[in-house]
Amino acid sequence: MNRGRIVADDNRDRRIFIKHKMCRFCADPSLRIDYKEPSMLAGFTSERGKMIPRRISGNCAKHQRVLATAIKRARNIALLPFTTAKIKTKERREF
Repeated sequence: MNRGRIVADDNRDRRIFIKHKMCRFCADPSLRIDYKEPSMLAGFTSERGKMIPRRISGNCAKHQRVLATAIKRARNIALLPFTTAKIKTKERREF
């Protein structure tokens, strides 16, 4: 324990600046979220076909909801895949 001893804190003078991600749809109003554009929607899905969360993509809540709906619509009409094409098959064990 450090009772009675003053410890100098060198981190007190340093300032930490965190760069927040900006929603690209709010920043550029000309960008539209459309389920008929699979090339744009594919940027918001992972390699496995999952939607990228808001904290990683940097979208605001409003546009993330619209984006999720557009991805689901594009999946239903087969513009985007539900999963990847790789399917692991189990090998049969013969006795």
